[in-house]
Amino acid sequence: MKNICDIHKTRTLVFAAEPIDQVERAYLLLAGLADCKVERAVQEDALIIHYTLANFTLAGLERALIEQNFVLDNSLLHRITRQVIHYCEDTELHNMDVPEPVTKKREKEIFIQAYDARSHGDKDETTAPELRHYK
Repeated sequence: MKNICDIHKTRTLVFAAEPIDQVERAYLLLAGLADCKVERAVQEDALIIHYTLANFTLAGLERALIEQNFVLDNSLLHRITRQVIHYCEDTELHNMDVPEPVTKKREKEIFIQAYDARSHGDKDETTAPELRHYK
């Protein structure tokens, strides 16, 4: 089962240098979203966002910002970091939908199937006939 603490994410969005006022506009836009907290980062060109994976993903937030003509920093380091985060969040979302395997409850069935597959007891051809027919 997924631990509830794992779905709370804190990410840093780094914006390109141009246009100049886009960080402030993005702050106002993201602050208006329910279940999304935004802080100003130490860097002038970045914002820190807090969200729950059940409500948002970084890819979805970035896509919405890009559709509103915001420009993210596309340096190699930031692109790779974002791609890794997108992959991890996508995998986590997929895993949250997958039910946990119930092997403990089927333990007896699994043992019975494994026992039936092996040769044993009076079905075993290597056992002496007098031991197979005990009277």
